[in-house]
Amino acid sequence: MSMEKIKVEQLKKEKSADRRDASKYATGFSDNLQPLEALDLGKINNFDELAKAMSKTSFGGRSLGEAADVLYEMASDKDCFVVGTFAGAMTVAKMGLLICDMIDRGMLNAIVSTGALMTHGFVESIGMRHFKHNPKMDDVKLYEKGYNRVYDTLELEKNLDDTEEIVTKVLDKIDKNEVLCSYEFTSFLGKYLSENADGRAILKSAYSKKVPVYIPAFTDSELGLDLGIYMKKQAIKVEKPFQFNPFLDLEHYTEQIKNAKKVGIFTIGGGVPRNWAQQVAPYLDIIDKRIGHGGGYKRFNYGVRICPEPAHWGGLSGATYSESVSWGKFVPESEGGRFAEVIADATIAWPIILKAVIERMEKK
Repeated sequence: MSMEKIKVEQLKKEKSADRRDASKYATGFSDNLQPLEALDLGKINNFDELAKAMSKTSFGGRSLGEAADVLYEMASDKDCFVVGTFAGAMTVAKMGLLICDMIDRGMLNAIVSTGALMTHGFVESIGMRHFKHNPKMDDVKLYEKGYNRVYDTLELEKNLDDTEEIVTKVLDKIDKNEVLCSYEFTSFLGKYLSENADGRAILKSAYSKKVPVYIPAFTDSELGLDLGIYMKKQAIKVEKPFQFNPFLDLEHYTEQIKNAKKVGIFTIGGGVPRNWAQQVAPYLDIIDKRIGHGGGYKRFNYGVRICPEPAHWGGLSGATYSESVSWGKFVPESEGGRFAEVIADATIAWPIILKAVIERMEKK
């Protein structure tokens, strides 16, 4: 046999040896993998069925379906204290009643929010309107007319002026010796709405259900500026100004988390509300480590996050729950933690997820 033929035969043997034995291929089922299913709209009659079917698909659809599963489990766990954190212009985007639904149905036990979101929600709750932006009107013209643009939606400057008048009425009735914090301030506003507003409102629902609403970056909002203006007017009148202590918020929130059997978090967006709500875990931990008592080892057992921001930008809004495990904020999935993250516009994903979970809860 020639050397050339010998080389050919040798290559054939090597390739044959490298080829995998098809009879030994895994089947998926052999490794207990979950099979996927085609989305058949003809078999879907409601949002709950849609979410369940989407959980068996791929990509963003699967994450949406899995988020509905985790939210349902978290809301159904009677031992779980659930914190809702809300950032972005969700009330300008007309998502405020979704928060009302979650409060009214007992799905949230505390809320952490931006002040802007609560301001715009308050505007809506007292009967004022937001408007669709007309792209033919440029931002200079909008300013001249008193229209404040939030992407494709307008908040009227008159709305904010009228809100300040109501805030003044509320503050006039509060004892000037009161040391204010954000959850007490929002409770006063909720009481006003309960007594004077007919429609549904976030702070009205929160007041009715005794759900505290914290605004960690309180001065970064129109409501914070309204309080600032009020205090300046007090100073001009040589009256005793209000004292505002944000640490009252921190300690009140920390005590509730400390006393809960389990804790869960539902997050829209990210930002300060998410970080402030989550940092309670390391806060309790370092209280014990640095003081020796009064703290504890408390981590979030559940988490659902809806936010379009990816992790690679490095901000907390896009940080994964896995990253938060490294900070001691979350129970890892290997120890029973249940988490879902939907990288999407909340105005699209949130209504579908929430409607599915509400339908599922009503079937119980």
